Amino acid sequence: MQQQNLLVEYGLRRVIITITAVTAALLEIVDTTIVNVAINDMKGNLGATLTEIGWVITAYAVGNVIVVPMTSWLSQQFGRRNYFAASIMIFTTFSFLCGNATGIWELVVFRFCQGLGGGALLVTSQTIITESYPIEKRGMAQAIYGLGVIIGPTLGPPLGGYIVDNFSWPYIFYINIPIGIVATLLTLQFVKSPKFQEKTSSRNIDVLGIVLLALAVGSLQYVLEKGHDDDWFNDNIIVLLSVVSVLGIFFFIWRELTYKNPIVELRVLKNGNLRIGTILTFILGFGLYGSTFIIPLYTQSLLGWTAEDAGLLFIPSGIATAFMMPVIGKLLERGIKQQYLIAAGLVIFFLYSLWAYKILTPNTPADSFWWLLMFRGFGLSMLFIPITTLALSTLHGKEIGQGAAFTGMMRQLGGSFGVAVITTFLASKNMTHRVNLISHLNASDPAVQNRVSMLQHGFMSKGMTPDVALQSAYKALDFSVMKQAMVLSYMDVFLFIGVIFLICVPFVLMIKGNKDKKVDLASAMH
Repeated sequence: MQQQNLLVEYGLRRVIITITAVTAALLEIVDTTIVNVAINDMKGNLGATLTEIGWVITAYAVGNVIVVPMTSWLSQQFGRRNYFAASIMIFTTFSFLCGNATGIWELVVFRFCQGLGGGALLVTSQTIITESYPIEKRGMAQAIYGLGVIIGPTLGPPLGGYIVDNFSWPYIFYINIPIGIVATLLTLQFVKSPKFQEKTSSRNIDVLGIVLLALAVGSLQYVLEKGHDDDWFNDNIIVLLSVVSVLGIFFFIWRELTYKNPIVELRVLKNGNLRIGTILTFILGFGLYGSTFIIPLYTQSLLGWTAEDAGLLFIPSGIATAFMMPVIGKLLERGIKQQYLIAAGLVIFFLYSLWAYKILTPNTPADSFWWLLMFRGFGLSMLFIPITTLALSTLHGKEIGQGAAFTGMMRQLGGSFGVAVITTFLASKNMTHRVNLISHLNASDPAVQNRVSMLQHGFMSKGMTPDVALQSAYKALDFSVMKQAMVLSYMDVFLFIGVIFLICVPFVLMIKGNKDKKVDLASAMH
């Protein structure tokens, strides 16, 4: 396709475009996790409750996931370069306003708007990088892009922890400003818009499609983000928004398949590789964001680590990913089938989950996590690039942007779904294990009596009266039971994640490849 080849860049220009796109993608991804470690500081500074401050995270995710499917259409309307530059400017402007927010709901509104700007950065970056490289280099292009996507979520917590500990929470937003300005200038100077993009006249704009998309995806994201906190379907708002999301998705699909100029081109999902890649991307999001969520939760709530220490724990995983990405890219270029690499990555992620299941205790030392998370990094690198290249490899022209939008949305929804499922699973298992452990504690058991007596004497040695010391002993025993129940719950979660990945292996191996060519990358534009 000659028009497509016009977008291929070489030399220094391609290097600058790649750095610009990866930087923009990193801006968006880091901001999804950097806020997590600043929650307590924001809560105190803005006088907000924990539920209210949770909206700072939810609002960004909702804004993000609404705009992602519309990205390809918006790029066509305004030109990819202009839309990408405008998105960076919106993201940067609202980063400044977030840092200057004086009230919780002011911050929530600014975060939602920041999410609307950020949603385009990830998908458009992927499209820009993909089209800037010749077909035979697509595996390496996805490797470079994948560095940002996988390292981003792990970079957020340690960076946020450092900024909060050494400065103040507004600086987690201010740090975006100089980077955003430079990225905007480089975009306007170097990024091209495809020639094949056609605008839709204002009379034919799919307004109903936009409304249905915002209602469906926004409601679904809210349910996934807030469901656990609000006791799921025992809450009227959750029930209402669940109904809205189901009906919204149904009517949105009907609208997009029947309207002449749809806001989201669902027909591109006729491509078998994209359908498979979209499902696998959802599972990847589940594992990536789910494991990024659960490990800091475990280390902080059970092991008593600081937010910065918990964040720094992911650096080994980032190192492993950075090392493996170019290697995987080269393997794809040499003709190794994506499905084999994906299957290997799924098995590695299962083994990582099983390993974590084995080492978790109430006192797991920090060095036990080092090789574990290195192994996780290897597994993720073997999943991201092959899944992305499989999804986009047989698309051409504007289909690449449409396909990237689907994979971007499904990765985000997979992450939200993963965190929601893990949180609910964790709470349910914690209650089950607690009841089970208590049932094995018999007050007449000599071992239990001896344990209580030792604790009582320990408290008495600190000046407590015998009756107060006895009450404290029972409380300490109850705390020990609760802690053990939590450890068992975290173990179950890791096993649950691992089994999901293992189940996918045979289905991936059943995918039929192209026998006559290397990877589908080699035929991407035919």
